[in-house]
Amino acid sequence: MKAFGYWQKRKWLAFALGMLLLLFAQSIHTQAVSDDPLDLYATAAILMDGESGRVLYGKEEKVPLPNASTTKILTCILVLEQCDLKECVTISSYAASMPKVKLGAIRGETYDVRSLLYSLMLESHNDSAVALAEHVGKRVMPELSEKEEKDFTSEESHLAVKAFTDMMNQKAAEIGCRDTYFLTPNGLDAQEEITLPDGTQEIREHHTTAKDLASILAYAILRSPKQEEFLRITREPNYSFITNKRGFAFNNHNGFLSMMDGALSGKTGFTGKAGYCYAGALVNDGRLFVVALLGCGWPNNRNYKWKDTRKLMEYGIASFVRKDLRSEELLASEEALPTVIVQNGQGEYIGQTITVPIHIEGRGLQLPASQSVSIGKHIYGNGILVRPEEEIQVITQLPERVEAPVTEGQLLGEIRYMLGEEICQVETIVAEKTIPRIDFRWCLLQVLKHFFI
Repeated sequence: MKAFGYWQKRKWLAFALGMLLLLFAQSIHTQAVSDDPLDLYATAAILMDGESGRVLYGKEEKVPLPNASTTKILTCILVLEQCDLKECVTISSYAASMPKVKLGAIRGETYDVRSLLYSLMLESHNDSAVALAEHVGKRVMPELSEKEEKDFTSEESHLAVKAFTDMMNQKAAEIGCRDTYFLTPNGLDAQEEITLPDGTQEIREHHTTAKDLASILAYAILRSPKQEEFLRITREPNYSFITNKRGFAFNNHNGFLSMMDGALSGKTGFTGKAGYCYAGALVNDGRLFVVALLGCGWPNNRNYKWKDTRKLMEYGIASFVRKDLRSEELLASEEALPTVIVQNGQGEYIGQTITVPIHIEGRGLQLPASQSVSIGKHIYGNGILVRPEEEIQVITQLPERVEAPVTEGQLLGEIRYMLGEEICQVETIVAEKTIPRIDFRWCLLQVLKHFFI
């Protein structure tokens, strides 16, 4: 009986300790959830204002992570900007050797760029990505530019793909991505060893951040000269064609397109290392929302990305309104700008106070097409999403005096439209006319005028 009582006490003690550990774990989880008010599944996530680039919500959005086939967004837009859709691509041995998911293209077969882009974005085929990369990459390599891809050696294929991924990274930098490094055009996990200037070795992996990925999608939708073609391809529910005596039929795997009104575009991705990833966009009442998710679950959690995307989009729709930075009630008035005195400037007579007429550069001009884009009935390019209670402050920075000479078009100051510490827009204030500096000739003329005229 004593032995029985001893073991019973030990069981109760173990149970009590287990409950304490469970409560402790729950408290840690609660703390983690409190740090993420939306309680997302994703390791890294962002909700971005696609028009201004403002981060509306972020969770580890600047942390570099593998991003799987969402890489193909940049592959697609770069190919669109470099190629005609009717161009022919021949399949190399290297492209044909890519792992699934794949088109199943065979070495020597010929496809047009259009069909491969639909293959790339609707079915996420890895061989199509490499075939397109070789086709574009060889153009910057004189020794390969006239050679058909089907005749590439394995080494030549690698060189052409490397030239293309270099172009991808350059494009990403131009878009404003600060921590993106792509090694493949299809997003398959990859790494390389590089030698730094100090001689040390560093391993770099294929990666981006949620913020950079959202920026890439926003560029493809709004700012690329090929944004219409990109939207047409990524929004197509299905696509079929016949070539090489074979028929192909693709279905769009971007399930979000049918989940919410206004769903615009997007791309899924998965590798064992990256987990489920997604980048998608939605338009609602003149607002453009972009979501990017990295590491959003692993099998069997493939639907987490849709739950997170919906949660982020609904949060954006409920929380933010659009303000037009060129609206009359917000824009600073030229008439209200202070006068700028020009010291030692030539005037009509000695001792005259000289002022320079000024204007706000670009005011009243329409934005170029690259900055003003229409999606449906809405035009984007001048707006920013803010909370209803947030106010944009207009701050004018203009000196009271400047030293002559002043030349027409000379920058004198600027107007900043501020949202807290964030600069939304900057307008420049310039001189409307030239005012020379007082010199000997002007002084002599003034003396002659005063005494003899």
